[in-house]
This record gives sequence, structure tokens and C-alpha cells, in this order.
Amino acid sequence: MIAVSGIPGSGKTALANMMTQQINNIHASENPPSPPIAAAIPMDGYHLTRAQLSAMPDPAHAFARRGAAFTFDAQKFLDLVHALRKPLTSDAVSVYAPSFDHAIKDPVDDDIAIPASCRVIFFEGNYLSLNKEPWSLAAGLMDELWFVDVDFEIARTRLVKRHVKAGIAKDEAEADKRARENDLVNGKEILENRLPLQELVSSIYDPTWEKS
Repeated sequence: MIAVSGIPGSGKTALANMMTQQINNIHASENPPSPPIAAAIPMDGYHLTRAQLSAMPDPAHAFARRGAAFTFDAQKFLDLVHALRKPLTSDAVSVYAPSFDHAIKDPVDDDIAIPASCRVIFFEGNYLSLNKEPWSLAAGLMDELWFVDVDFEIARTRLVKRHVKAGIAKDEAEADKRARENDLVNGKEILENRLPLQELVSSIYDPTWEKS
């Protein structure tokens, strides 16, 4: 089990998905036909719901900072990691993780199946190497911690485009404000409270991506 973390906009999702696809492609070519043995599990499904944010002492602040560590259900994520750490048996069944539906802006429970055939699991999310409980307890159950390192300005540029495309912000000005006042504030906390790592991966800007 490998946890891939990084600041918002670092490219951790792309890395986790790419590694998962490569492993499954190699396995399928060497063992046809066979089910996938790798899975990528995003942390997005562990966002607190809008109802939970509304019930906080300062709902306006909670919504403005959605994406900060305190707006995630870290204990629920830890429970998933514990479930996946149980020894496999002949009657093992799929374990399910939540996804996040951007249309309703809330998690969807039990939406991602993790089959018992999986032997490699990449978790990806901002806080998977955070040295604060219960995040650190989940990190302690991983086989490796990877971190995707990126320049903050590159991350900001990516986040502005992402927020506009996803409808999180109505225009680039609003997206830039959110990136600076929320995402990159979270990024600073992530860097300042990072656990020791096994792998540090550098994410760089490639101008050829602009043409794709």
C-alpha cells in the first residue's frame, strides 16, 4: 500500500493513476486473461459533506476552507486503511471506498470497489503524509510514502485552470483567489508537517502539455 501525497495541484492524482495503469497493463500482458491487480484510491470521497460543514461552529469559514485538513473525515479514511490491512483469506470480498460527485458537491459512499484481487493500492491525497493524527496513523500502516514536489507557482497555475473547468470558480480571478487563500495555504501546512518519505517525485512544467 503506497500513499501518494503532495500539495494541491502537484500532480499526485496523475502519478497514482499512471502507476496503476502501468502495473495493470504489464500484469495483463503477462497473465492473460486476469483481473487488475492495482487500484488507485483518491481521498476526495473523504470530504465532509456540506451538511456536516453547515453544522460546524463557523459554517462560512468551513465552506471557504473546504479542502483543508479539518474538512476531511480522516477517521473514516483510517478505517478503510485498517480494513485493507486485514490478511487476505480465500473468501475475501471487495472493499468499498467513497467517491466525490462534483455535480452534487458531496461524497458518494461505497462507490469505488477495491477487489480482493488487488495486490497494489495507491492512495492519493493531500494529507497522506501529514504528521498529525489520525492522518499519521494511516501513514504508519502504509508500505511506502511518496510525495510529489512542485513549485507553488506551477501549482497555482494548474489550480486556476482546474477550478474554472470544474465550475468551482466562475472565472480565473475567482479561481486565483481560491488557490491563493485556500489551496496554497493548505499546501504550506502540508510541507511544514510532512512525515519522512520513501520517495520524493518532482513535478515540472512541460510546455508541450499546453497543446494537448
